[in-house]
Amino acid sequence: MTLWGAALGAFLAAGVLLAAARIRAIRRPSLDARVLAYVRDLPMATRPATAPVSAAAGVFGPLLRAAAEMVEQTLGGAATVRRRLERAGIDRTVHEFRVEQVLWGLAAFAVAAGYGLLRTLADPGNAVPSLVLCAVAFVVGVLARDNRLTGQARARERRIVAEFPTVAELLALSVAAGESPVLALDRVVRRSGGELSAELGRVLAGIRTGQPVAAAFDALAARSGLPLVARFAAGIAVAVERGTPLADVLHAQAADVREAGRRELIESGARKEVLMMVPIVFLVLPVTVLFAFYPGVIGLHLTTP
Repeated sequence: MTLWGAALGAFLAAGVLLAAARIRAIRRPSLDARVLAYVRDLPMATRPATAPVSAAAGVFGPLLRAAAEMVEQTLGGAATVRRRLERAGIDRTVHEFRVEQVLWGLAAFAVAAGYGLLRTLADPGNAVPSLVLCAVAFVVGVLARDNRLTGQARARERRIVAEFPTVAELLALSVAAGESPVLALDRVVRRSGGELSAELGRVLAGIRTGQPVAAAFDALAARSGLPLVARFAAGIAVAVERGTPLADVLHAQAADVREAGRRELIESGARKEVLMMVPIVFLVLPVTVLFAFYPGVIGLHLTTP
């Protein structure tokens, strides 16, 4: 009986020790939890995928990469493409963008090939024009993706311009309330959303990883394609370095952007003055004339014997 009691006590003690060790391991914060609290604004590093590569990617991947390299050698301009990718906020490399261009070209090629096949079945003598059409469709698809990238960059810049006055006013209010530029930036980034807020989040991430405030805003001015954002970043960098009143600078920049937006709207209206007259001349004016003269015509018909 004493031996059984000792065995049961040993088993109980082992269970308690295992449970305590497991609870301690669960309660211990992981390395990610301890480190990411200080670099939470940095984009998460892409971990290598552990899933097996699909058969299609294994078969067609090398061909797509070779075609992308041919497109790069033919078109060139890797620096320009990289710059537009940054302006559009697209997290891709130039090579990945070239692969996407090839996919767009192949999609256009497939559409043209389908049309050419139907046309060849109807008239077998049109095989050569169909081949030429497929080649032209591939080139058009590749160039269409490049034009789409330019459109994405411009659309993002328009969104940044629209967001800029509000973000600048929020920063000015936070600084005027007594917060430092870094704390004001953190508050605005956490309370707002949008393209400009994402760019300021990158600036804040650089500051938190040890980059000087002026250098972080200089980097923002360098990668931005907008003069107003470059002036904004340069103004904050100078204000931090020299101690000039930052709130007044931000209020002035927000007012300048609003005034520039009003001027652009007036200029756009002046350029489209003729187009604005089209619905008046061809829609409103005929309806007005009809309502003015039709009752008189009806009255003349009624009074005429």
